[in-house]
Amino acid sequence: MDAVDLRTRLLALDTSCLCDARKGLRTLDSAIRPIVAGVKMVGRAFTVPCCDDFLRVLKALRDAQPGDVLVVDGQGGRKALAGELFATEARRRGLAGIVVDGAVRDVAMIRLLGFPVYSRGITPIAGTATSLSSTLVPVSCGGVTVSAGDFIIGDDDGVVVGSESELAEIVAAAEEIQRQEAEVLRRLANGESLFTMLNFDDHLEAVGSGKKSTLRFVL
Repeated sequence: MDAVDLRTRLLALDTSCLCDARKGLRTLDSAIRPIVAGVKMVGRAFTVPCCDDFLRVLKALRDAQPGDVLVVDGQGGRKALAGELFATEARRRGLAGIVVDGAVRDVAMIRLLGFPVYSRGITPIAGTATSLSSTLVPVSCGGVTVSAGDFIIGDDDGVVVGSESELAEIVAAAEEIQRQEAEVLRRLANGESLFTMLNFDDHLEAVGSGKKSTLRFVL
């Protein structure tokens, strides 16, 4: 499977199904939330470390390639590192999204734009533009290490991170999980009970007896 095929398959998957397929998949802190609801983000990480100064973010915005996601490690700063102008330019350049472990601003316009932006916080105060150092280095974002080139997948539930090889290993399992959930929802809509589609009673008995068991669909 090449990277283009993998990205196409990831775009069709919920982050929750990816997490179910591999429990240890890197997941950003739940405090990092989407500014725009209902949009999907999949792309390769273009990593940026900075604190209260957005010059490196601006340089990354210039240097990133179509399909990239800017992943900004705000290093605990409290000033905005991106806003509507950066998001508009990112969309113009064909980037897939922006993730900021820190603050952004201009959220009303970002929502109108409909471009995927995730952040830990919101503030009207912009950072400075006087500090410059390396990009494309491993960063800590949302409590996990993100390396340049990692795949970043985001939706309304949050953001997950995986290398190309990690995600290639689990994409088929995640697709099966999503297929099963769609079938469960279809049958629920037709009046069938959720409990008829789970091994719930057997699982409950096994857990109560101290035995190992896995709760699963029985379809």
